[in-house]
Amino acid sequence: MAGRSSRPHRSGPEREGDLRRLRDLLRSAVLRGAFPDGLLPTEAELMASYGATRATVRETLAVLRREGLIDRRQGVGTHAVVKAVVTQLVEAHGVEPPGQESLLNRRLRPHVLDRSTIPLPELAAARLGVPAGTPCLRLEYVSLFGDEPHGMATNYVLAPEADRLRDKPFVHDWYTLLHEAGVGYEESEFIYGCAPADAATAARLGIAEGSPLITMEQLIRDGDGRPFNLAFIHVRGDRFLFVSNAARRHP
Repeated sequence: MAGRSSRPHRSGPEREGDLRRLRDLLRSAVLRGAFPDGLLPTEAELMASYGATRATVRETLAVLRREGLIDRRQGVGTHAVVKAVVTQLVEAHGVEPPGQESLLNRRLRPHVLDRSTIPLPELAAARLGVPAGTPCLRLEYVSLFGDEPHGMATNYVLAPEADRLRDKPFVHDWYTLLHEAGVGYEESEFIYGCAPADAATAARLGIAEGSPLITMEQLIRDGDGRPFNLAFIHVRGDRFLFVSNAARRHP
């Protein structure tokens, strides 16, 4: 029959697999800004390129639209409406100077939520290797790019570094603050995870409750290997992509 796809009908796990794989490919391309001028291929082009049925293509595009990544308009086409910031993981650690276009090159600004001296909570104290109740600086902020929130962080900082950071103007990113306060460090460790945004975090980051967030637990150590900063960071997965490169070493 004219107008009907020649591809065999697929259902159940096979169709779910087709949808998942096409979604992953298109989501990655949208976030990386891979489409010229942000214009996605037509449904027919996607069907031909990926061997997908029209139903699979349409459902995939509907998923991306619900995620807020694309916009579809009759007679205009399908456009990407976001482009994530691609950040080298070594820059995120703060152990290498940021590139010229990096967000960590004084392009962010913080909205400080809390900057106070508190007794260190027991679980944080265990990570930092000091007694619970030790005085620490709690510095919590939302990181903004332009006017858009990209992430939120809560830092627990021990003395003497806390004394240098307590009243230092916080203007750009965290590592710039450390540098301007004269706080040196030699090692940065991340534990990565993922969690749905609770209502309060979602409101701070301008996203829907339950949206996926990249979670990071960071421990920063000084030149003697002493941990002095513990941070819990929540980053919007639709605004950040982290790149990590490794190469095999040959003898």
